[in-house]
Amino acid sequence: MMLMRLKRDLTMAEAARGPGGARVDLLAVAEMVAPGAKVLDVGCGDGELLRLLGETRGVDGRGIELSREGVNECVAKGLAVIQGDADTDLADYPNDAFDYVILSQTLQATRQPRVVVEHMLRIARHAIVSFPNFGHWQVRMQLLFAGHMPQTDILPYSWYDTPNIHHCTIKDFQTLCAETGVKMERAVALNAWGSPLRLNAPWWFWNLFGEQAVFLLSRKG
Repeated sequence: MMLMRLKRDLTMAEAARGPGGARVDLLAVAEMVAPGAKVLDVGCGDGELLRLLGETRGVDGRGIELSREGVNECVAKGLAVIQGDADTDLADYPNDAFDYVILSQTLQATRQPRVVVEHMLRIARHAIVSFPNFGHWQVRMQLLFAGHMPQTDILPYSWYDTPNIHHCTIKDFQTLCAETGVKMERAVALNAWGSPLRLNAPWWFWNLFGEQAVFLLSRKG
């Protein structure tokens, strides 16, 4: 399958996309959502994922987005999106209000990632989290040999203007899930061209060669 890099949108700088134009990480997220589910997309950006879920999974989708520009673009597309902050507004949602809560490429920009994940699994039976992997070999090489904060296709910002305040690795997120008692039902690591790494590969391999990761989570017990 041919993949290509497209210019920056509201949620990622440059991302691998499939022939149909959808970002491959969003396709991985969509595959984890049951058809017809009730979904909340947190930090939904320009609404690309919500629209994809509506078209391919027939979901009842809602979204919250911090930027006014993102909200306006979503509303113009006919999506049910309100302005809100993941760090503060998830606390206002009642328990079990959704089937899935999705945090796509936003975890690293939250002030309290652990609290956000805990709220996600309070208000939904399942949570899907995707993020850029700060343990990728290109990131390590830039730190080791160039001696500066890394910049890659999915981490394009300079250290002084980045919205990302809590970089994490795949290993870090696995540890967070273990510490909070979260069940990892499914996980996918994508390489720089959007292709999934081997399912049976060890975690260290994913942590070294996965440019980004997508996790399907649920509550234990």
